[in-house]
Amino acid sequence: MVFEFYRFRFHFAARSSIHFPPGKSGNIVRGAFGSIFRKIACAPDCRDAAACEVHATCPYARVFEPAGAGPSGLADWPRPFVFRAAHLDRSTMRIGASFHFDVHLFDVKSPCLPYFVAAFEALAKEGIGPHRGLAELRSVEQLNLDGTVAGQLFAEPRLRAPLPPIELELRAAEASPVRRINVAFLTPTELKGGRQLATRPDFPILFGRLRDRLSTLRALYGEGPLEVDFRAQGERAARVRLVRWDWRRDEAERTSTRTHQTHSIGGFLGEAEYEGDLAEFAPYLEAARWIGVGRQTVWGKGEVRVSVSG
Repeated sequence: MVFEFYRFRFHFAARSSIHFPPGKSGNIVRGAFGSIFRKIACAPDCRDAAACEVHATCPYARVFEPAGAGPSGLADWPRPFVFRAAHLDRSTMRIGASFHFDVHLFDVKSPCLPYFVAAFEALAKEGIGPHRGLAELRSVEQLNLDGTVAGQLFAEPRLRAPLPPIELELRAAEASPVRRINVAFLTPTELKGGRQLATRPDFPILFGRLRDRLSTLRALYGEGPLEVDFRAQGERAARVRLVRWDWRRDEAERTSTRTHQTHSIGGFLGEAEYEGDLAEFAPYLEAARWIGVGRQTVWGKGEVRVSVSG
């Protein structure tokens, strides 16, 4: 039982000063990228991608406004990608400086990489950040799970097809029992318990949101839903205890370029430690590093790192 995804790194060179405000790098990349992607992929007379007659085959609709008859009647699909740009927060790139950000793509059937490359090329030329600093897309690499380069896919003007995707094994390895796990929430994270945002990262909530996200992404864009007993697995997760947590609220806001409304993109940062029979859950928690967990993962929220402490 595996989860497949692509990990791409886009390298740029600054052609003018580019500033990334605190907590907003992922939002800056995602917002401008979406607008340019639509210009490239959509018909000029398209006014509503969701109601478009060619929605099912439109690359923009599939990536940015996916919808349809999903699993369990799901109408609004999760987007098949996340950005990893938090390392750029609070930084200013001077002329000639190199910088990068990563894109994790979960649509292994139709990853649409040429559209991502074309959109990022155009974005770099139109300007990035609040002051529209100019840049140049230099190359695109496909990465392995450990961060090593699997292959260079783009160096102007040639674009190569992606190599096979990364495979994350979700079944627990036959090894010593895992009794204690530490989870570090590296980017702002918001978890819903029922209809409300959770005030603490209890394990059933964390695991439930993560497993549901993995299964939905796999059902919509990969091999199909997870073949597990959700109820029995949930009962076992409920026996895992949260024994320590130390996290703080990080506040950040974004303003929609389409509606001009302001929305929170903040969340909790910090650490949590769990105790119990955790062996079967460890692979899922490792996957959260790559897919994110909770709300607004497309901006890079909900990135975690896991360490086994006993």
